Amino acid sequence: METLRLDDFLPFRLSYTSNLVSGAIATAYQRLFGLSIPEWRLVAVIAECDGTTQAAICARTGMDKVTVSRAAIALGKRGLIARQPSASDRRAFELGLTDAGLALYAQVAPKALELERQIFGGLGAGEATRFLATLRRIDMILGGPAAD
Repeated sequence: METLRLDDFLPFRLSYTSNLVSGAIATAYQRLFGLSIPEWRLVAVIAECDGTTQAAICARTGMDKVTVSRAAIALGKRGLIARQPSASDRRAFELGLTDAGLALYAQVAPKALELERQIFGGLGAGEATRFLATLRRIDMILGGPAAD
């Protein structure tokens, strides 16, 4: 019988490391900007795809509908996003960043890139690029969306 060593089991290692990275980033975003990880993801996706819907955000991020809805409500209450009825789907609303949301994104995006450098800067030249490519291949194997 094969022996399973949890520390060498790739799904466990991926989940464990992901939790460490997410925890570090969540702490920084909350402390600096008062944002949860789902809220930050919404701001980032909307900044990239102005006029996107909650369903599109779910598909893009892998977050569930309830998480996206709660984040959208919280961001709306803070005046960071605005909703307007979708021209193509009467049941959907398109989300866009307000001026305050754009200003917040302009502050958060550089900090996100700085955190990425702090966390992954210890990897050798090209190692982070290869790691990202490997993650995208795993996504494709599991039927995730194609990344650019």
